[in-house]
Amino acid sequence: MITRDEITPIGKFAKPHGINGELSATITAPLDLEHDCRCLVCDIDGIFVPFFVSGVRRKSSETILITIDGINDEQEASMLVNKEIFALTSDYSNAIEDDEELPVDFFIGFDASVNGKLHGTIHQIDDSTANVLFVINLNNGNELLIPAVDAFITQVDIDRREITFDIPQELLDL
Repeated sequence: MITRDEITPIGKFAKPHGINGELSATITAPLDLEHDCRCLVCDIDGIFVPFFVSGVRRKSSETILITIDGINDEQEASMLVNKEIFALTSDYSNAIEDDEELPVDFFIGFDASVNGKLHGTIHQIDDSTANVLFVINLNNGNELLIPAVDAFITQVDIDRREITFDIPQELLDL
């Protein structure tokens, strides 16, 4: 069974393309779906279900067309319309080279430690303004917003899904 802490969001399905089950999708991660991912994962009624890619082709600079094993018509494809697409985090982290910058969405679900005192989990990314923020649910029940900038990140452990921040106290007091 696939759990939330084993997956990373990488995009979203849009709509069926044609009558043979192909789907259009937007992928925000630097991945080659056919070679880097063992499967794509979607939340279907609260269960993370794997789907195996049998073909990918580019439609535009933002959109790709995906063929999935076992989905053979427009009706079957319609069950994935507007569903968020996830990759297994292990596949994703293996595909990303050390010199590549990880997209900020990659860190959703990571455990966070702030100044060694506050602990919680990154539960979403607020990108509604030019200043992208990590939204952290702290273990004490509060929520903390931290700018998603390299200067505040002191350590990232992808295997353990942990990130450590060093934040000036003035920002924490806001």
